[in-house]
Amino acid sequence: MPLTRLFPALALVCGLAACANGQSDLDKPTEPIGDFKLGHAMVVAPNMVMGPLSREASTEDWIASVDSALEERFRRQDGDQFYHLGVSVEGYVLAQPGIPLVLSPKSALIVNVTVWDDATQAKLNAEPEQITALESLSAETAVGSGLTQSKQEQMRNLSANVALQIEKWMRRMQKTEGWFGGPDAGKPVLSDSAPDATATAG
Repeated sequence: MPLTRLFPALALVCGLAACANGQSDLDKPTEPIGDFKLGHAMVVAPNMVMGPLSREASTEDWIASVDSALEERFRRQDGDQFYHLGVSVEGYVLAQPGIPLVLSPKSALIVNVTVWDDATQAKLNAEPEQITALESLSAETAVGSGLTQSKQEQMRNLSANVALQIEKWMRRMQKTEGWFGGPDAGKPVLSDSAPDATATAG
């Protein structure tokens, strides 16, 4: 779905369902993702789109925010094999204040993700996986995070949530595709050249 059509759908989805909090589990014991250990997290944003009724945030700020969240979540993993994450920030909405509640969008972040195996210098997914994160539902965001949070707080929230969604996707792939020494390990990975920051993110 094109990003211009996806943003309105995101606002509706987040308005109807609770959105996971990517920071709530960071102080709990870490459950290994197979043999995964983070090598490099490469974040780019060459084609980032700002959604409707959004506060504006710079490419540099988004790269820094997402990179920090990836480091915080995945540096906790201490497996035996290095893997690299390539993440491209594709689009975002940062709810802003001063808009009637009925029109106020929910904050959202969309990224594309590719995982690389350091040992084979090959990517595990042929096509980038698109991951969508929505703002966590709380007493603050129930009336619109634009009224209760600064832009920086919204970005930290979304970046943490997108890192959590990436982890959930990786765990699913471990179980179904044998990534990170999962039950179907041994399936051939996709051969490609060594990772480049832009190509890695898709």
